[in-house]
Amino acid sequence: MMPSRRAFFRQSASVALFPSLKPLSESYFQEVARYRLGDSAQALASDEDFWALIQRAYTVSPTILNLNNGGVSPSPTLVQEAVERYFRYSNEAPSYYMWRVLDQGREPLREQLAKVAGTSPEEIAINRNATEALDTVILGLPLQKGDEVVVSNFDYPNMMSAWRQRELRDGLKLNYVKLPMPCEDENQLVKLFVEQMTPKTKVVHLTHVINWSGQVLPVRKIADEAHKRGIEVLVDGAHSFVHLDYKVPDLGCDYYGTSLHKWLSAPIGTGMLWVKKEKISKIFPLVPNEQPQSDNIRKFENLGTRPFFIEQAIGQAIQFNNSIGAVRKYERLFYLKNYWAEKVKDLPGITLYTSLKKGYSGALAVVGVNGMTPGQLESALLTRFKIHTTPIDKEHVKGVRVTPHVYILPSDLDRLVSALTILSKENTDKLAKAGK
Repeated sequence: MMPSRRAFFRQSASVALFPSLKPLSESYFQEVARYRLGDSAQALASDEDFWALIQRAYTVSPTILNLNNGGVSPSPTLVQEAVERYFRYSNEAPSYYMWRVLDQGREPLREQLAKVAGTSPEEIAINRNATEALDTVILGLPLQKGDEVVVSNFDYPNMMSAWRQRELRDGLKLNYVKLPMPCEDENQLVKLFVEQMTPKTKVVHLTHVINWSGQVLPVRKIADEAHKRGIEVLVDGAHSFVHLDYKVPDLGCDYYGTSLHKWLSAPIGTGMLWVKKEKISKIFPLVPNEQPQSDNIRKFENLGTRPFFIEQAIGQAIQFNNSIGAVRKYERLFYLKNYWAEKVKDLPGITLYTSLKKGYSGALAVVGVNGMTPGQLESALLTRFKIHTTPIDKEHVKGVRVTPHVYILPSDLDRLVSALTILSKENTDKLAKAGK
């Protein structure tokens, strides 16, 4: 029999009253997973009782409102405790417990990640971040002088640095797609990428959710067009993994990399690489091992001594994420973005650079205030209102990026709405007096 809603919150209250109790017990996960099980994820997206309980799993700052979770997200308490526990365990006899005990936990962890990604464990490598995962492919692909690669003007800087290094070192040619922001026309986006494909194109690089604006690209449609032409596809999933609701094979790509310390809330410095099984042997590892042309995905994990205590705590993050559920999580994140964005989009002097439609955005959005540079807006939000965002100044996108996570509540976002309303009025009045 399903426990009552009252019992559900009685348990959470006991945790608050008795902090010595383990914050996240097995019954907690069961209750989260079963809460309003028959209701739609969209209906649950605005159930603040449920999401207040999720918030209690995090150590949220009472002073700073953190709306830069897109850079790196905090971990819930059970993940923090796992890192600390594994760290202390390692230090009892590091060479023994790290190499002979914790290192053996990678295979079960690989299987857990594969289930979340919807792939085979034999296609998953565990590493430190999206940069390492994607650079492994970019620098490991057997490309030659004259080969062409399609990229966009909004791809992430670290990935572009890797492609430009290959351009400089190996004579590759990069063909750039100039993306409009925001864009709510999938056919236009597909067309822009197809127009840059030529008979010499070997790879298309796609950023699933663009960090500069929150734009979601129609990756599967672009990938299908690339494959029709014999072109491989590399996807940067740093901002889309366990944020949007999908499995990696749904994207139709050949290679995929992501960070786990963003939307999974795994420990800082964890990431994942996925390579289609038949492609593994052709990619040279970033850190060489004895068999660089092996078809074993583990060749990409030859990183030497590293903090196994961080890596192993990924499992607790997966447990927490699974209890919420992929669809429920996406619906909540989309709801939070639209909650604040709908309230400010028509204010005088406000520019929203992100779509409010499903399929074109998730939790990320960028907002600008006329008369303020991105740096000035970011500084004002932090110093005057104690709201932490990140400035965005890329092409025509000029503002701050707002990225709420599952522990953020609408009442938190009301602070942002209030701050933007004040700044909008101040700068509109200032510009009016200056005759601009």
